[in-house]
Amino acid sequence: MEHGNTTSNFILLGLFNHTTAHQFLFGVVLAVVFSSIVGNALMVLLIHQDSRLHTPMYFLLSQLSLMDMMLVCTTVPKMAAAYLTGKKSISLAGCGMQIFFFLTVGGGECFLLAAMSYDRYVAVCHPLRYATLMSWQTCLRMTLGSWFLGAADALMQATATLSFPFCSRHEIDHFFCEAPTLVRLACTDTSAFEYVMYICCVLMLLIPLSLILTSYSLILAAVLHMRSTEARKKAFATCSSHLAVVGLFYGAAIFTYIRPTSYKSANHDKVVSAFYAIFTPTLNPVIYSLRNNEVKGALRKCVSRCAALRSD
Repeated sequence: MEHGNTTSNFILLGLFNHTTAHQFLFGVVLAVVFSSIVGNALMVLLIHQDSRLHTPMYFLLSQLSLMDMMLVCTTVPKMAAAYLTGKKSISLAGCGMQIFFFLTVGGGECFLLAAMSYDRYVAVCHPLRYATLMSWQTCLRMTLGSWFLGAADALMQATATLSFPFCSRHEIDHFFCEAPTLVRLACTDTSAFEYVMYICCVLMLLIPLSLILTSYSLILAAVLHMRSTEARKKAFATCSSHLAVVGLFYGAAIFTYIRPTSYKSANHDKVVSAFYAIFTPTLNPVIYSLRNNEVKGALRKCVSRCAALRSD
C-alpha cells in the first residue's frame, strides 16, 4: 500500500476532454449553467418584488431557487476554470469547502422539498386552517431547520472525509470533490465510515421522501373528491410541478448515494452528478414558472415595468 499523504493537492480529472464533441458539450453545459443562474435569480427577484407572491409557498420556492444557485456555483466555476486553463489541481481545504457547501445545499434541499410538500398538503386538504397550520413562524422554522440539518450533515461528512490519510495518487475521477469519490483515495480502512455515511444518506433521503410521498398521496385522495373541475385542475398543476422536481432530484441523489458500491462506476457517477448538480437546478424555475399563472403574471408585470422605465 502507498504511504499516506495529506499535504499535496488533488487533481480533478474533470467531465470533458478536448475533443470537438466534448468542447461542444462543454459549451452546452455553460449555457445551461447561465440559464440556471439567471432563471433562479429571476425567481428570487420576482418573489421578493411582487407582493402577491409573499406567501409561505413562494417563500419556500425562493429558498429552493437560492439553494439551486449555490449548488451550481459550488461545482461549475472550478470545473470550467480547470477545463479552460488546464490547471486541474485543488487544495485539501478547497476540496473540503466544496464537500461542505455541496452537501449543505443538497441536504437542505431534501428537507426543503419535504416542507414544500407539507405546504401543499395543508393548502389542499385543510384550506380553512392554512393560515394557522402554515404560519410564517412555521415556515421560517422549517426553512431554518432545512439549512441547519444540511449544514450539520455536511460538516460531519467533510470533517470525517478529510481526516483520512490519502495515498500518493491524488487523482479524483470527477469534476468536483464529492465525499464518496474522495473516500476511495484513502490509504486506510474506511468501511466503518462508509457504513455510517450510508446510514446518514438513507436518513437524509428516504425520510423526507417518505414524508413527500405521504403528503401527495393524501393530496391526491383529496383532489379526486373535489367537485370543482377548475379547483381540481389547479391542484393537479401545482402538485405535478412539485412532484416533477422531487422525482428529478431524489432519483439522481438516490442513484449516487444509496446505490450499492459494487454497482458504482466513475463515469456513471460523473454523469449522474452533473444531472442533479447542473441540469436539475435549471429545470426547477422552468417547471414552476411555466406551470404557475401567478409567477407568469409577476414576470409580465416586471417586464412591463422595465419597458416603461426604458421608454421614459
